[in-house]
Amino acid sequence: MKIDVQSIVKQLSLEEKATLCSGESFWETKGIDRLGIPSITMTDGPHGLRKQEADADHLGLNQSVPATCFPSAAGMASSWNCDLVHEVGEALGEESQAEGVSILLGPGANIKRSPLCGRNFEYFSEDPYLTGEMAAAFINGVQSQGVGTSLKHFAVNNQEHRRMTTNAIVDERTLREIYLTGFEIAVKKAQPWTVMSAYNKMNGTYCSENEYLLTNILKKEWKHEGIVVSDWGAVNKAEESVKAGMELEMPSSFGAGTQRIIAAVQKGMLSERTLDESVERLLNVIFKAASAQVTGVTYDREAHHQFAREVAAESMVLLKNEQQILPLPQNSHIAVIGDMAEHVRYQGGGSSHIHPTKLDSPLQELIKLVGDQGNVTFARGYDVDLDVAENKTLLQDGMEKAEAADIAVLFVGLPDRYESEGYDRDHLHLPLNQVELIESVAAVQPNTVVVLSNGSAIEMPWINKVKGVLEAYLGGQAAGGAIADLLFGVKNPSGKLAETFPVKLKDTPSYLFFPGDGDRVEYREGIFTGYRYYDAKDVTPLFPFGYGLSYTTFEYSKLNVDRKEAADLDIIKVELTVKNTGKQFGKEIVQLYVCDVDSSVSRPEKELKGFEKVALQPGGEKIVTFHLNKRSFAYYDTDLEDWHVETGEFKILIGKSSREIVWEETIHVQSTQEKVPTFHRNTTLGELLQNPKTATILKQLQDKMGTADDVEPSDSISGEMLEAMMKYMPLRALIPFSQGKLNENGLDQLLHQFNEAVNNNKQIGGLSRK
Repeated sequence: MKIDVQSIVKQLSLEEKATLCSGESFWETKGIDRLGIPSITMTDGPHGLRKQEADADHLGLNQSVPATCFPSAAGMASSWNCDLVHEVGEALGEESQAEGVSILLGPGANIKRSPLCGRNFEYFSEDPYLTGEMAAAFINGVQSQGVGTSLKHFAVNNQEHRRMTTNAIVDERTLREIYLTGFEIAVKKAQPWTVMSAYNKMNGTYCSENEYLLTNILKKEWKHEGIVVSDWGAVNKAEESVKAGMELEMPSSFGAGTQRIIAAVQKGMLSERTLDESVERLLNVIFKAASAQVTGVTYDREAHHQFAREVAAESMVLLKNEQQILPLPQNSHIAVIGDMAEHVRYQGGGSSHIHPTKLDSPLQELIKLVGDQGNVTFARGYDVDLDVAENKTLLQDGMEKAEAADIAVLFVGLPDRYESEGYDRDHLHLPLNQVELIESVAAVQPNTVVVLSNGSAIEMPWINKVKGVLEAYLGGQAAGGAIADLLFGVKNPSGKLAETFPVKLKDTPSYLFFPGDGDRVEYREGIFTGYRYYDAKDVTPLFPFGYGLSYTTFEYSKLNVDRKEAADLDIIKVELTVKNTGKQFGKEIVQLYVCDVDSSVSRPEKELKGFEKVALQPGGEKIVTFHLNKRSFAYYDTDLEDWHVETGEFKILIGKSSREIVWEETIHVQSTQEKVPTFHRNTTLGELLQNPKTATILKQLQDKMGTADDVEPSDSISGEMLEAMMKYMPLRALIPFSQGKLNENGLDQLLHQFNEAVNNNKQIGGLSRK
């Protein structure tokens, strides 16, 4: 039965309407029994269900009900598998239904601006396109089960340092191309029931009060159909939030927000119509969520655990495999060393901290796989609760066991205290006692493999001393089993990095500007984040974006682009063949990047615009198809306030990573959107000469005045130098340099001619290029 929400709103008193805009408790919305308005429950995510039945908190401090802990977003994004992420969403939706949860708070779509951000493990990538596709898949999966999601944290929330008050200063083009695109893709492809506004300010205005973000962009431009909910405790002034387009303050402010909203309406500072519209949108979601709730839902915990093991295995990345040290032979003597082999770090700290239904131990899973065929010995090697070894007993035991074995497998990573919601890291190092263990073991055992458990990039000064490195990220409750599967070749590694690993912190794009000064952080690196920066600066990373190894090999061939000439509104089909040329089953991630060959504005050398993961048996091959549209070639033009494609050549690049491009094809794209300039007294002569419509007028003026041809270069100024100086000379400079032949009235007439020329008889294709 369809509920008449507008009729219900008309029956609400002002106080009731204001009350609905704030939570009833920490996790529940306000219900009104007399009108049949139910209360619904939200709970933290996004890689598991954190439902609290007793004392509530938003920092993961208190106990929650048992739920499946899947790999965090940093790992899931490294799978580059949208279908898999969709299935994770389905599983989480099922568990949410079983616990009576209507909205799962996730996914996080914030960009990894710096590897220091303490919450990077919860975010997908440094790349907005990959972020958006992953987020959309997750949302569609959860919501297919009748459970809503909350896409967070909107927007420009890229650090934990002073996160509730910091003011992120970002220019419009960078905002659109880097920090909003992931959200935009997710909203348009998946329509999350809610979007969560961030704690921070953006360009001087709190995100929960930012009408430009919440109404102009999210609601009007992107056509978001749901509501905006605040991050927990993010609301500054409740009435300003409602006015800006935020419907729900969470958690309950115990009447404070309600009173501010009532007072603002009574004083005429907030129109009751705006409040009505906000409540109407809120009730639509509440009734939708309530009607989707199903009673008696159960799920198979063991089946979900086994699925979590599959997800973890596909999310881990093989970074190094010198002399094919992996997979490990099962009949060998293996020394497993490291406290994390027993106490694996499988998730991050903070509001996403899950109480797992069970937990695999890497050590025990390795022993299970070896069985009676080999020999596994174990040494702690270090104390995970310490940064520096207070005595050398653990280290010495580890070295002795490593030296006596055929192969040493070291389990190291970032302890819980190193990265969490609430604070950022200040370096990229492993604890010193772990680094000492790696170097000491590698000195006595040449066959050393390192398994990393961490939520974000780390420095690896020891990388050349070991033969193998497996990046396990924070692999969830079944990480131990997944690691064992990969080390012994039960599964073939197929993950690739969704973020760049720098050699050192100083190489990172935001190094000089992160986390800012006081309550102000400036995004001065602009659009050059992640691999875009490393490409532009020609800085070699430790491991590039999109990188990952396999136990088999793949060959790309037969690249075909269906047209060499296209308009920007055309859909361009790109095909190539991928073949498994190795001896075992494997999965390969094919990446498509686009390069604007000659742009009149600063653009990255290449940008990810397509990817697909293919599964192939030995000798098997598959045709991979991509479809490119206008956004694949466009940049955000702040003058047009729209996405714009410049007419010209673009390279279609096919890569195994951002640094390993194996095929390319060049096409010509014609713009169908004319960018008509407005000329003024400070427009340069070079800009006028660049446009064929104004170049003719300027040439006629030069012939008449003799301002160019009559000037003879001096001994100290060459013709090239004179031409260069003229190129950037403002039009107004012709008045003194023409020796009185052009005056102010003449300049005004000339500007009128120039602007008339570009506005009349418009030619499709926009400005010609340099």
